[in-house]
Amino acid sequence: MKKMTLVMGLLFASMSMAEAATTYQISKEWTFSHSGSGYLSEIPAFDALTNTLWVAGVKGVDVLNATNGNLLQRIDTSAYGNINSVSIHNGLAAFAIENTTRSNAGIVQLYDTTSRSLAAGTNSFNVGALPDMLTFTPDGTKILVANEGTPDTYGSRIGSSVPRVYGAPANDPAGSVTIIDVASRSVSATATLAGVPTSGSHIRTNTGMDFEPEYIAVSADGSKAYVTLQEANAIGVLDLKTQSFTKVVGLGVKDFSAPGNSIDPLNNNSVSFISPNVKGLYMPDGIATYDVAGVTYLVTANEGDFREDDGDRSAASGLGGSGALANIRVSNTDSSVGDLYAAGARSFSIRDADGNLVYDSGDILDKEAFARGIYDDARSRDKGVEPEGVDLFTLGGRTIAAVGLERTLKGAIALFDITDPTKVSFIDMIVSEGDLAPEGLVAFEKDGAVFLAFANEASNTTSLFRVSAVPEPGSAAMLGLGLVGIAAMRRRQQ
Repeated sequence: MKKMTLVMGLLFASMSMAEAATTYQISKEWTFSHSGSGYLSEIPAFDALTNTLWVAGVKGVDVLNATNGNLLQRIDTSAYGNINSVSIHNGLAAFAIENTTRSNAGIVQLYDTTSRSLAAGTNSFNVGALPDMLTFTPDGTKILVANEGTPDTYGSRIGSSVPRVYGAPANDPAGSVTIIDVASRSVSATATLAGVPTSGSHIRTNTGMDFEPEYIAVSADGSKAYVTLQEANAIGVLDLKTQSFTKVVGLGVKDFSAPGNSIDPLNNNSVSFISPNVKGLYMPDGIATYDVAGVTYLVTANEGDFREDDGDRSAASGLGGSGALANIRVSNTDSSVGDLYAAGARSFSIRDADGNLVYDSGDILDKEAFARGIYDDARSRDKGVEPEGVDLFTLGGRTIAAVGLERTLKGAIALFDITDPTKVSFIDMIVSEGDLAPEGLVAFEKDGAVFLAFANEASNTTSLFRVSAVPEPGSAAMLGLGLVGIAAMRRRQQ
């Protein structure tokens, strides 16, 4: 198998004159094709102790050799329910498993990564309904579980006016975050969101469901967790000292008519980016945190999401949309005639810890996918390339964000330099042959190199890329010119 290599040269204005420019070399190391009834590659996690990747996929976890991608073992979890997430810290793997009746309490199981069997001692915990994601705190002392608590049947529409309003569902398990204390092997708290103070704008609360935690990121000092409430267009702030939510922050909207925010609203086999009078609800899925000079920033992948039954979704034609906007899908709980709100921002964003927007990638992701021939026009009227997952890594003294795009014609990961959150630079887009619809991704360091693994739901594959930074000699004289070019060389995998 030949490696697909991208060579990217970047010059940064923030570098001192003594520093050299950096060439980033990225090579595809391997791809593993998962198989078996009901298995679907979704969420990867890396274990440094055993050099293994653990890939959660509905019916179980495939444990892969991280060096060559060989399958070492499949751990079947189907007897307990569907597995949604896996996270690993210091040889301990945590599995989030939803109940076979998903409105009932789910469980978290702990596995020893060396024996690849259930960990000694207490290894199973009851958590909230539909545990969708889980993560360890940076010091490994706690496991945080995002319990989405999706209702079986959503609330019914009240009245006939728009924006639409929906009543409460008959059975809507409370969205929550379960906190597991690793040392005592016990559930120390379950943090819920009812009655929590709100701030910001455009929080969606009339959709026939309560707040549904989607994804969790923890501050570097372990004091706070930031929880995406995707369908509500908000982030919940969880104080890990008091083990309770302190606020819910509405994320506002993105103006697609503003310069640099254009979209293609028509899936008509003819891509045309325009600046329509439409706004986008950010509705992030994946989230990550990083610190700059002691300040915490949040990095979000602004996928967008409606109710599972799409009851809160309508074609804009029913709300006065015409021409290029007739078919764009909008939120009928937010939109009215002449005031349209689509789901998702087709971008990734950086915010401060209070939820204030610092940076948004605008229309870069959609346009870069189109430039590479992988833009899926069938998704134009919905959410574009659907940025879903995000992870961060440090290389050559720079902080890099990797953003997975769920809806492209080939597997795609966009890379951005976010070292300075106010001066973000697009690096390049990895296009991975044989992969489709990356769901989760994880970056890790091993033997002095950084690796990026991502699990692809549609192709049922997991791929690993190696990333290295090579200082370019004799380039100091060129510094101070800013981002002057990106050189890319690709060889397709044979």
